Amino acid sequence: MGVEEHGTGESRHRAVVVGGGIGGLAAAIGLARTGWQVVVCERAPALEPVGAGLVLWPNGVAALAALGLGDAVRQCGRTLAGTGLRRASGAWLSRTDGARLASRYGHGLVAVARPELVDLLAGALPDGVVRLGTTVTDVTPGDAHTPAEVVCGQETLRADLVVAADGLGSAVRRRLWPDHPAPGYRGYTAWRAVVGCADLDLGDSAAETWGRGDRFGVVPLSGGRAYVYATAGADAGAHAPDPEVELTELRRRFAGWHTPIPDLLARLTAADLLRHDILSLEPPVQRLTTGRVVLLGDAAHGMEPNLGQGACLALEDAVVLTAVLARSPAAPALAAYTAARAPRATRLSRQSRLLGVATRSRSSALAALRDAAVRCMPAALAVRGFDDAAGWRPPALTLTSDPAPRRATDPTAQETS
Repeated sequence: MGVEEHGTGESRHRAVVVGGGIGGLAAAIGLARTGWQVVVCERAPALEPVGAGLVLWPNGVAALAALGLGDAVRQCGRTLAGTGLRRASGAWLSRTDGARLASRYGHGLVAVARPELVDLLAGALPDGVVRLGTTVTDVTPGDAHTPAEVVCGQETLRADLVVAADGLGSAVRRRLWPDHPAPGYRGYTAWRAVVGCADLDLGDSAAETWGRGDRFGVVPLSGGRAYVYATAGADAGAHAPDPEVELTELRRRFAGWHTPIPDLLARLTAADLLRHDILSLEPPVQRLTTGRVVLLGDAAHGMEPNLGQGACLALEDAVVLTAVLARSPAAPALAAYTAARAPRATRLSRQSRLLGVATRSRSSALAALRDAAVRCMPAALAVRGFDDAAGWRPPALTLTSDPAPRRATDPTAQETS
């Protein structure tokens, strides 16, 4: 069933995407470029993503390449020479060569600031697709014979498809999957920031340092910046009310760690520091569709951030959803989406949870055993260990045209309901 566009007599399938994050924008791009009429409803007045930076693994880069944005993301991001794990003393536990990953998986590692990735995705959509300041208050899922309905204030949008990409706390999931457990706190918290550090030589590789229960990551970005993140066990909501106190505590916690960690923290300002308790869906949603509504990204499988796969899986979701709907817009295509995505997301979520357990122990004995196991793993075997996540290959897409990335539209010029 298509939605007729008034004044044209043309019938096109219409999709409403709830949420203007990475997954939602990617889904909108794929659908728009395979002939769908798309509207993205984003409740925020501007596209300001939560988070600071990320590393796109080969599977995430492959998903963007399938959408025609592979070259664009490499231009706005920074291709990494590799990645590795270190001890708090600075000693290397393992190092992985980026060229070796690219040879094995077809793409390398790309580090990018989240706002720049969101801007790239938004800029690949036609004007008017993204409606900022538009809060979805209700969704009726529809069925094989009846369109879905999305209520936005006083307006009701009828759609052949609704993509719920509204994040870990998804209101659509709560409404239409009421029996699924709510996201739960996993016992640790994370700090994130982008730091200007043109005067520091960070090299071209990312590194994560493991202590006893604490971790610190350093990812070089373009433009003389670095994405830094840290995790530590904490009670839920145990945030300092004063951001300056929060930053002081973070500097104290990692003061004795290897360079350049203290130097980076010295350059960080409290205004740039983000802190979020780690929540996840346990288990991920197994049935990703109801009626004409599909869950995508964190709304479907929000996981602990230990594999670096959250954004990558959302991008994969967008590509797979586009592919199954390009073959057929009927209900069996949505079933195929669930079959392709739910088992993979569940498997990687479990792996991420187990890795989190391994890195959060404060036992010196367990930390020593963990580090020894990592250090003794042969490099070739270590690379093959990425196969499950990074080895994903996108389905073939036939797109109408290459997107022409543009500057994202001024939020004040966007239509709202």
